[in-house]
Amino acid sequence: MKTACAQMDVRLGDSAYNLPHALELIRRAAAEGADTVLLPETFNIGFFPRENLAELADRDGEIIKMAFGALAAELHINLVAGSAVTNRGGKIYNTAYVFDRDGACIASYDKTHLFTPMGEHDYFTPGKQLCTFTLDGVKCGLIICYDLRFPELTRTLALQDIELLFVPAEWPGVRRAHWQTLNRARAIENQIFLACCNGCGTAGETVYGGSSAIYDPWGEIKAEAGTQEEIILADCDFAVKEQIRNSIHVFRDRRPELYQL
Repeated sequence: MKTACAQMDVRLGDSAYNLPHALELIRRAAAEGADTVLLPETFNIGFFPRENLAELADRDGEIIKMAFGALAAELHINLVAGSAVTNRGGKIYNTAYVFDRDGACIASYDKTHLFTPMGEHDYFTPGKQLCTFTLDGVKCGLIICYDLRFPELTRTLALQDIELLFVPAEWPGVRRAHWQTLNRARAIENQIFLACCNGCGTAGETVYGGSSAIYDPWGEIKAEAGTQEEIILADCDFAVKEQIRNSIHVFRDRRPELYQL
């Protein structure tokens, strides 16, 4: 599976710019041969405008599902539409949508760990369910940004036998080293491919770190972006996962009777 991350400079509160620009980046990735494209977190209005948040949010995800589902079908690609700020039933969620090659929305995920240092928990409602889905016969999982700091979440997905984890984010440059280390660790310890797509540029006082990447189950970098807008692409050979698991038996050698979470 040729997987692409469309690293994007998301403009705060400007969906009129962000949505067409995201569609343009997806087209560019498809033209480069991508089977699956990943966008960053809150690509519709950024992370996150506190003024008029409910009005700026995509009501029931209707705009995302219509426009991005249609483009996935047109280009015949899989699309993990990062995440978008959505308004459902008067509550605000940080929601990712997944579209298959026919444009069907086959999965959605509401961010479960809200970033309290920036007050995300004061404005957003946390999700209550984890997310797995299948793209081109490959079982995948999805987490969003701050979720990355909770290894038990990714391990739970890994125990459901995912082969590829998607991580959209708006991760600040000041903690770029954490971003790179945690993504690599989640790939290594769970012996999975991992595609992480970060935002870049500046929104308000925050400078986002870019450094989107695709890791193999050894934690080796298959592709990595810099700090500006960029599309990266890597071919994920899932036979590697079985080779690694047959040589380092992490899952066979677990001792779950000793673990208390």
